[in-house]
Amino acid sequence: MKCVICRQGQTKDGFATVILDREHTTVVIKEVPADICENCGEYYLSDTVTAKIEKLAAQAVQNGVEIEILRYAA
Repeated sequence: MKCVICRQGQTKDGFATVILDREHTTVVIKEVPADICENCGEYYLSDTVTAKIEKLAAQAVQNGVEIEILRYAA
């Protein structure tokens, strides 16, 4: 797929680090499967992956965590 941000690069399968801020919680999730632009590095997540990382962020907020660093597990 062509990158919608830079409009120059094509995306390739890879892994990204996703940082989410929710309320007073920051969640860092490493090794998230994504399509990554070979030109600018912008990443695109599938609907399934997005749903999973949103659930992880919601759990961290519910637990009252200020910062959490996780490794994505399929």
